[in-house]
Amino acid sequence: MDQAPYNARTARNDTGAAHWVTAPDGVRLRIGHWPVDGARGTVIMFPGRTEYVEKYGPAAADFAARGYASQAIDWRGQGLADRLHANPAVGHVEQFADYQLDARAALDHARALGLPEPYHLLAHSMGGAIGLHALMEGYPVASAAFSAPMWGISITPPLRPIAWGLSTVSRPLGFSHVFAPGQQAETYVLREGFAANTLTNDPEMFALLKEQLEADPGLALGGPSLHWLNEALREARSLSQRPSPAVPCLCFLGSEEEIVDPARIRDRMARWPDGELVVLQGGKHEVILELPAIRSEIFDRCVAMFDDPRREAA
Repeated sequence: MDQAPYNARTARNDTGAAHWVTAPDGVRLRIGHWPVDGARGTVIMFPGRTEYVEKYGPAAADFAARGYASQAIDWRGQGLADRLHANPAVGHVEQFADYQLDARAALDHARALGLPEPYHLLAHSMGGAIGLHALMEGYPVASAAFSAPMWGISITPPLRPIAWGLSTVSRPLGFSHVFAPGQQAETYVLREGFAANTLTNDPEMFALLKEQLEADPGLALGGPSLHWLNEALREARSLSQRPSPAVPCLCFLGSEEEIVDPARIRDRMARWPDGELVVLQGGKHEVILELPAIRSEIFDRCVAMFDDPRREAA
């Protein structure tokens, strides 16, 4: 296995390591892992858009304290994985389904490392869309937890048809590679102050995100392309039309969510037979980077589900 860079200091976790992994179509990914002696299983973490391995170091520490090993991935087009656009600041993917190649590579890598089963999924934001699709295709985890999953994008009703129309016509007209309206090259965390941020109420966690990007500027990613937006809208619509998978599930949603569509989340969880929606009062988008009381509730509830003796690895 080829060792990849891993910043233990900014990850706030010196137990981790990372490797380069090649997806089936040749795209180079970075996958990090955090082993635990005597672990009762492994949490495969699917990050959101713009995210990277080090951001999940604190979550891995929380899971380790509760007896679980962890893994996280730099998806294609972000983190230290291969960028897919001529401008590396643009978030881009050729097809949303390509992320499933990365999800499979993460599973294969976990097995190659000997990370202990059963496996459980924790998927955040864009990773929630990737994770739901993977579960629908039989991804072999015993249970799944979602954090503000991107089962829909928060767009005001008047702008939704514009987003659909502009992102759709951008393909045949040849400008789908440009930033979606309102997006820019500088990543959100570095251009936004804590007071107005839509991610977290915890000033220490927000400062850590800035520290991670300032220490490793190559991790930064700006807004998505029109092409990515169109792919994401199509994926969310497709997922909404399919039945929920037969996997035990917890879904965490902050009451102050502004980035993904809470209505889509509520609709999905209302028709997930072995699923539970947990609304976290006061929480913003990054609930696993929220104030300590919210974080503790999330990790405690996840591990209670993972430890349920009725759960068996798929």
